[in-house]
Amino acid sequence: MSENTIVNPLLRGFNPDPSICRAGDDIYVATSTFEWYPGVRIYHSRDLRNWQLAAMPLDCERLLNMLGAPDSCGVWAPCLSWSDGLFWLAYTDVKRFDGNFKDTHNYITTAPDITGPWSDPVHVNSSGFDPSLFHAEDGRKWFLNMVWDHRPDRSFFHGIVMQEYDVRKKRLIGEPERIFAGTELGYTEGPHIYRFGDFYYLLTAEGGTGYGHAITVARSPSIHGPYEPDPEGPLVATRDRPDWPLQRAGHGDLVQLENGSIYIVFLCSRRSSSLAHSPLGRETAIQPVELTADGWLRMPWGDALPRVEVAAPVLTETPFFGEIEFDDFDGNTLDSVYQWLRTPWPEQFHSLTERPGYLRLFGMESPGSWYTQALIGRRQTHMTFTAETAVEFQPAGFQQMAGLILYYNASKFHYLYVSHDASLGKHIGIMSCEANFDLDANFPIEEARIPLPENSVIGLRMDVDHAKLRFSWSIGGRSNEWNSIPVDLDVSLLTDQAGKAQGEQFTGTFIGLCANDVSGRRAHADFDYFSVRGTESWSAIRGRRAVRSTLE
Repeated sequence: MSENTIVNPLLRGFNPDPSICRAGDDIYVATSTFEWYPGVRIYHSRDLRNWQLAAMPLDCERLLNMLGAPDSCGVWAPCLSWSDGLFWLAYTDVKRFDGNFKDTHNYITTAPDITGPWSDPVHVNSSGFDPSLFHAEDGRKWFLNMVWDHRPDRSFFHGIVMQEYDVRKKRLIGEPERIFAGTELGYTEGPHIYRFGDFYYLLTAEGGTGYGHAITVARSPSIHGPYEPDPEGPLVATRDRPDWPLQRAGHGDLVQLENGSIYIVFLCSRRSSSLAHSPLGRETAIQPVELTADGWLRMPWGDALPRVEVAAPVLTETPFFGEIEFDDFDGNTLDSVYQWLRTPWPEQFHSLTERPGYLRLFGMESPGSWYTQALIGRRQTHMTFTAETAVEFQPAGFQQMAGLILYYNASKFHYLYVSHDASLGKHIGIMSCEANFDLDANFPIEEARIPLPENSVIGLRMDVDHAKLRFSWSIGGRSNEWNSIPVDLDVSLLTDQAGKAQGEQFTGTFIGLCANDVSGRRAHADFDYFSVRGTESWSAIRGRRAVRSTLE
């Protein structure tokens, strides 16, 4: 890979709905986190090629509490901007997904530095989702979002509204204006406004968040519209090319660099050679954009198809470090590669200090609970990988479990667990929920569960090869002697496309450690280490270096 080339996806694994901004020489991308905590991941670069995690701003109850949020709710589509010496973060906290209604609360928080401190969030409105903030040259600020219409005789997607935001009063003023109803693609969302030359440009996501996704551009000489869509159609789309390597391209944001060049970040997904679905979820990619002689934003090669490799701007290279593969849990805080589900109080279920050198998880609610799960996970970023751990766990009964999990949400997971019952004693089992929306679990080795010595340290391992997962186990912890469990589990069921209709779930798969105690006694499990290693060939990942996850 040339030093002047960017390889997409830029941010691998579950990193959707990117928003990009520039503050001097520093460039930042914020991505959605949905029900995973802390909310919003912000990455930093100075060269657009190398990125490292810089902040996870919504990290306390004051800023975010998602207890009880259904799957695929939580934090949607943040908008990050820089103005008046502050970073501005607009975001939606979604409380309901199914049915006619969406409860979508939109907030703004600010910080003098990307690492904070972030101000108390201001509730702006709840009329829809995908908020953004435009900082006008005259000092006024305009707040945009799509409007959700629950009425039965029309589209749920009512169009884009804009209203002035008063910084001093910390509220919207004037009346909301519907400035864009959308194009024939429908599902109009994800608005951003920009000013280039004589025109205001409105960027929107359309076509739904599945394989029909696209980014459209409309323009107007007045910020209030009317906005004329580009007669050439979408700026970015792969909706008519199912063979294209970057699929579901849509929902983007523009940044203009110091030299005047323009780039767009957007979400996309990849199929594998043996798997039609996208186990890595929706990722972030980037492309150059040009203003044509007649004043339209277009990609320089004359079509809307995003390229895997694009030219990088000539900028100072960003210091870069790889994502950790092996964690010995020797520190006092979790590495930022990890997230957990919904709760702002992770100290209730984990500790790195009660037994130094181990991650202690206290058993909490059941796998898939929308409240408090003791699950610490990291994104799946490779189509093929090996993950392993060693756990010391002395369950007292069948209601206590701990182990290694591949987890998408409450209806999609494969769980290799250690438990205990009166007939078998301590043992290994497998629990799967295979895109089953009544949440009934399968137990594929129930009649062949594996008995274990009562006081043993147990090694747990998963090997994933595209659509196939195989679990293994060992006695004594770190081991080169693994006993494979002869059951192949289907990874394609742990994807956006499995189960519900396209576009009804849209997060990503996590590799995790977890502990459950539905007796309420909070039995603890001690994990000695956690290793996740991609096993793709170097050429298969096209030389892309991993994103650093440790905060500086």
